[in-house]
Amino acid sequence: GLDLGAGSAAGSPALSGGQSRRRKQPPRPADFKLQVIIIGSRGVGKTSLMERFTDDTFCEACKSTVGVDFKIKTVELRGKKIRLQIWDTAGQERFNSITSAYYRSAKGIILVYDITKKETFDDLPKWMKMIDKYASEDAELLLVGNKLDCEVDREITRQQGEKFAQQITGMRFCEASAKDNFNVDEIFLKLVDDILKKMPLDVIRNELSNSILSLQPEPEIPPELPPPRPHVRCC
Repeated sequence: GLDLGAGSAAGSPALSGGQSRRRKQPPRPADFKLQVIIIGSRGVGKTSLMERFTDDTFCEACKSTVGVDFKIKTVELRGKKIRLQIWDTAGQERFNSITSAYYRSAKGIILVYDITKKETFDDLPKWMKMIDKYASEDAELLLVGNKLDCEVDREITRQQGEKFAQQITGMRFCEASAKDNFNVDEIFLKLVDDILKKMPLDVIRNELSNSILSLQPEPEIPPELPPPRPHVRCC
């Protein structure tokens, strides 16, 4: 029979050369590090949107997020490699003192409501007050009406969502379905693209590359709550 033992291959120049040619190159480090937070009332699908985007998974019966959770995903846009840290915040009011600490460092904020539950849409002004109080004024805002797969149970029209977004300077609007994976990638990629387009290149290099995301270790809770902002964005 054939001798397939280690000794027969050990000194083979051809095999050694092949191994070296197949050696993987280390991955290119990220050019930018960027933080995005997802906010909105309980049960609107914030965790589902995040997990669909980062892991391409969907859980039919997700447990409510307690406090804050996060996922990491690296994307490429405009020829740059961007490492996204996506914070998934709890929708319950009792966690506001914890989750508000993440607003200040976020370059992008995704505000989510459930198109089948009017109360989650009625809560949007409350979430805007949180944004106005704690978030950076230059944070990009995106309003998302989630659960488009439940069209037959819709309580909030697309026009209502668009009208709310139009009242907020610079806020985009989109409807999506985490379950059907509809518009999920577009939500995150468009938000990141808007952030990059808005910032001059020198600001991007200085600000995005040196702030926001610490690679070692990832902080669970920022050291202190940001001070309230005096300027209010919305009426």
